[in-house]
Amino acid sequence: MGEFPPKETQKLQETSVSVRLELHLSIGALTMFLLKAWRQTAFGIYGYLNFTKSGFIEHSKQFKPEDTQTRIEGKNCIVTGANSGIGFATAEGLASRGANVYMVCRNRERGEAAQSKIQSDTGNQNVHLEVCDLSSVSDIKSFASQFSSKNVPVHILVNNAGLLEHNRITTSEGFELNFAVNVLGTYAMTELMLPLLEKAAPDARVITVSSGGMYTSPLTMDLQFSEENFNGVQQYSRNKRVQVALTEKWAEINKNKGIGFYSMHPGWAETPGVATSLPSFSKALSGKLRTNEEGADTIIWLALHPKEKLVSGLFYFDRAEAPKHLMFAATSGSHAVIDSIFDSLKSLSSISA
Repeated sequence: MGEFPPKETQKLQETSVSVRLELHLSIGALTMFLLKAWRQTAFGIYGYLNFTKSGFIEHSKQFKPEDTQTRIEGKNCIVTGANSGIGFATAEGLASRGANVYMVCRNRERGEAAQSKIQSDTGNQNVHLEVCDLSSVSDIKSFASQFSSKNVPVHILVNNAGLLEHNRITTSEGFELNFAVNVLGTYAMTELMLPLLEKAAPDARVITVSSGGMYTSPLTMDLQFSEENFNGVQQYSRNKRVQVALTEKWAEINKNKGIGFYSMHPGWAETPGVATSLPSFSKALSGKLRTNEEGADTIIWLALHPKEKLVSGLFYFDRAEAPKHLMFAATSGSHAVIDSIFDSLKSLSSISA
């Protein structure tokens, strides 16, 4: 049997390579599809069993009441996004224990109403309102400069402000809105508060409110969701994964400064933000979601618990250490890119170390 002519041989080779490449791509796409499906399924089951009100009730059987009865008179606490939901419950919980609370809110009118209610309900008049748009690095820098002039130590910084916007919106500074609030705003606020947190060492703490949604996403360098079809829920989960990885990084680079860094998940709570951003989810789980106070419980616990009993850099849920990755979700290796992300945030925010 004769050989194929050189041109025909080349065509056959090219066809073979093309088929192998298409097969490889198809297998890769199928693998990614199955992996995403598994993450969503595992998250849904794990969440329903643990993140709802019934999960809180079950876990609370192990709680020690004395762990959240500590008084913290004289301690200065900053809570972002404090006018409603979990942020309000956190600010109120800290104020009721005697803290000087600084509520950082975007809207002055809603902030003043929340401030007045907390002062009235707790009897603590040392509750202050700071107006700041946490989607704006410039605004955060202005707030930090003004607050620093008070020259007071910051004992507790609670990065609670968060956003889930379904549409692609770009801020006046050119950033995708979810990223601007959840990631860049959190980064800028924390970095700019570090000198004041150091003044409160060795008992300074930074508590970042993440979300169980991060279980569905690995860490990615695509911080502003460059894909053509924008998915706000996916972007939110990516943002929340970044917050957990940032907490690890901050714990590492500030380990000798007397500041503890903790990320946490409040569970699925019935907040105004959830009702607005995820109405179908909120409706489907009506009556099964946690209260704002139950969502804030672990934040208060982290703020009050003896620091030597906490581990900086860890992720907490319902007053206990929690896994950062679900089994077989293939997200753990992704945290290797946090150094590059940290450098990117430093560059985007123009905040020098």
